[in-house]
Amino acid sequence: MPFIIAIDGPAASGKGTIARALADRFGFHHLDTGLLYRATGAKGGDPVAAAHSLNAEDLARPDLRSAEAGQAASRIAAIPDVREALVAFQHRFAAQDPGAVLDGRDIGTVICPDAAVKLYVVASDEVRAARRAAELGADPQEMLAQLRERDLRDSQRATAPLRPAEDAVVLDTSTLSIDDAVARAVAEVLRVRGD
Repeated sequence: MPFIIAIDGPAASGKGTIARALADRFGFHHLDTGLLYRATGAKGGDPVAAAHSLNAEDLARPDLRSAEAGQAASRIAAIPDVREALVAFQHRFAAQDPGAVLDGRDIGTVICPDAAVKLYVVASDEVRAARRAAELGADPQEMLAQLRERDLRDSQRATAPLRPAEDAVVLDTSTLSIDDAVARAVAEVLRVRGD
């Protein structure tokens, strides 16, 4: 059975960086599940049809990291039929040997509730806004407003709201370096695996 690591948390908390590092460290497959929603939103047109027709080229679009794509992803992620269309993709991905790391907002609660390791990565709103502003070359105050709007929408949606799984380990990266955050995540994986 593949070893699954579920990493959830709000935007710019560091979950993607940690997920990529864990996948590299343990030789697992990695999926940024937010890309599925970003690509669906970026395709335009009917979101349900877009979700059903996603392909690898859609996930490689260079504009998927933009703030606009993130906002579109958050809006269409609230549509139950879109979520349903993308869940099967995520389940197939998670079933790959020797293991998989999936990061998103509902991995530990909905997509892979039986994941061996569940991390919920957080950081203060101000730290997340500064990170995203630096990444996008944007205004930190504008990013702060956008992140708070998105957090509210993601945590209040009826289907698969953003929240930690009951058995998730919360990792606050507000004051941690990337290396320290990754080291804590690696230590949790090693603990669970008994290494």
